[in-house]
Amino acid sequence: MLRPVLQRVGELLIVFFGVTFLIYAMVFALKGDPIATLAGDRPLPASVVATLRARYHLDDPLWQQYVRYLNGLLHFDLGTDFTGRSVAARMASRWPTTIVLALTAWALEVFFGCALGLIAGLTHGRVPDRLILLGTVLVSSVPIFVVAVTAQLGLGVRLGWFPIAGTREGWPAAFILPAAVIAIFGLAAVSRLMRGSVIDSLESDYVRTLWAKGLSARRVVGVHVLRNAGIPVLTFLAVDLGYLLGGAIVVEGIFNMPGIGGLLFQAIRNHEGPTVVGVSTALILIFLVLSALVDIINSALDPRMRRA
Repeated sequence: MLRPVLQRVGELLIVFFGVTFLIYAMVFALKGDPIATLAGDRPLPASVVATLRARYHLDDPLWQQYVRYLNGLLHFDLGTDFTGRSVAARMASRWPTTIVLALTAWALEVFFGCALGLIAGLTHGRVPDRLILLGTVLVSSVPIFVVAVTAQLGLGVRLGWFPIAGTREGWPAAFILPAAVIAIFGLAAVSRLMRGSVIDSLESDYVRTLWAKGLSARRVVGVHVLRNAGIPVLTFLAVDLGYLLGGAIVVEGIFNMPGIGGLLFQAIRNHEGPTVVGVSTALILIFLVLSALVDIINSALDPRMRRA
């Protein structure tokens, strides 16, 4: 197990440096002067602009700026924005909302997605299977902002079942509706993936042998089929959790939730490069760590993957 773990860590570091450099380069290559946007419609004096550009090293070569940024990361410093505020502190105030929203949506995906996928796989070709497939296709065809606005107007405004904005009511009241909107798309993917994995497992030779030995359906499906069918689903769910933690910008905006997605959108709009890079770096780390953990867990569950 040690060799694949070390290999995965090495790959993680290579991807991290490559992706963060690309993001850093693209952010600071955007048109427009971020310092000039600080004063709005009233231009800053040239001396002030020069002082701020020197303070934030905006005139240095790109590679020097990136090396300086990496040096800050080694000291757990994500830098400061152009108003002097700590990027890490700004993110810290937003993480609780996004984490609660993401975990709620993820729990809905896990429970309903796996349940629907298992039902569809066990009833392959019959009415429940066709209904579940039809439902997931319909859900995946509707843009997320349409689902969000429709749910907000229908269930929030007209029926009054859920709060329509903000987080004042706390969990679960303020989070369940936006979480369901986010989860419904991942749920469709999870159910289809689970369905295909269950069907493949049921048609495998080892399952036929288990049936021939007279094992009960509960043991065959609950132990052997689910264990093997769950490996690709687990991989998808782990990566999707990283996406959810990134914050659904559209949903957080529609429901006026102060999360990471809202912070990222605001930073892009205001040309706050340090904030965009800092948030992106944190999200990249989440994706890479979760992906590496899933590979390690999959290797433990399926020894064949250790030789891959």
